[in-house]
Amino acid sequence: MSARDLIQEALHSLEANKGRSLLTILGIVIGIASVIAMTSLIGGIQNSLVNSLGLNAARMVQIYSSQELTESDIEKIQKLVPQIEQIGIVDSAYTEYKTGDKSYTVMAQGVDSDMLDAVGASKLVAGRTYSQAESQSGSRVALISRNGADQLYGNEQDALGKTIKVSNGEVQIVGVIDGGSDSMGSLTLYMPRETISGLFGDENPSFPSVTALAAEGTDMDELCKTIESKVRAMKGIEEDEYDSVSATSMKSAIDALNSFMGAFSLIMGAVASISLLVGGIGIMNMMLTNVTERIREIGIRRALGASRRDITAQFLAESSTLCVTGGLLGVLIGYLLAWGLAMFASGSGILGELGASGQITPSFSIATVLLAFAVSVGIGVIFGFYPARRAAKLDPVECLRYQ
Repeated sequence: MSARDLIQEALHSLEANKGRSLLTILGIVIGIASVIAMTSLIGGIQNSLVNSLGLNAARMVQIYSSQELTESDIEKIQKLVPQIEQIGIVDSAYTEYKTGDKSYTVMAQGVDSDMLDAVGASKLVAGRTYSQAESQSGSRVALISRNGADQLYGNEQDALGKTIKVSNGEVQIVGVIDGGSDSMGSLTLYMPRETISGLFGDENPSFPSVTALAAEGTDMDELCKTIESKVRAMKGIEEDEYDSVSATSMKSAIDALNSFMGAFSLIMGAVASISLLVGGIGIMNMMLTNVTERIREIGIRRALGASRRDITAQFLAESSTLCVTGGLLGVLIGYLLAWGLAMFASGSGILGELGASGQITPSFSIATVLLAFAVSVGIGVIFGFYPARRAAKLDPVECLRYQ
């Protein structure tokens, strides 16, 4: 039999038992839809979390020292470590902001304009960033994340020009950025360091934390080791002393996030595979029932010249058609389900609680879809093989006598 004849025969046979066929492929549909939906959603969350860290997150290094680092220390580090493209102090302070009956914890980040890109706060959604002149003069301007703007004002455009009380003064929002990790009830504001100093009354601060941006192509692990070594030598800190120095790459955090999400995807895939197994067993059961119901038909086909190979191919085609149909429906339902879950997660604030901002866009992979189809066909072949071979081994004479 030709492939075309096999397909026509398979479709005709399945059409004769529509209800049974639909119920049989339900397990395949659920399994494939679960795989598509969960992998796409997890990929979208992963992309959103990485994007919330900033465009240059993989090149960022956070430097900590128990002996506080000053401005002159920062200049020395940049000279001693040429792989550093940018380095600067990020001043931090916490305060509380109340509006109406709501209260927010505000983390004020003092970042000069030339360091906004390094800390991932330069990707604008609305408005503008503050200038170098505003940084030097300590202008009371600030940037807020998209999630923070949505919490306070409902959207990005309405946030522009608004003022927020910070410590003993107010700052005006001049821009909304696509970044930050604000959760519900907390806000992050980026403003010039001089502004932080004026608002919080610290005239000559020194800082335990420094942010550096590595040059493209730098080995981040080696860079962190080099920075730690140079800072220890500069501050006279021995490795076995109580005082400590650490340089942490954001790449490590991103790699850990990717590993976690990858493991989570595998777990979800394993759970979904149970549905596929159940679906496969259901297909085998249906095909065995078909063989029993169509014994006389098998005998007639054999009497007319069909070989055992033809009978095997016919029943394998039927089981494969069932699984491919289930795979198509599963991919479509999984696609719709992924978007529905993404919109729910974005609207419910779950994304902000995870430390990301903006909307979740499901990450659909062609490789995942192709794998889903391959699994569907594989299930059809594996679970349809035994019924097909059983049909092929029936004695033609006994089949014709069957009533």
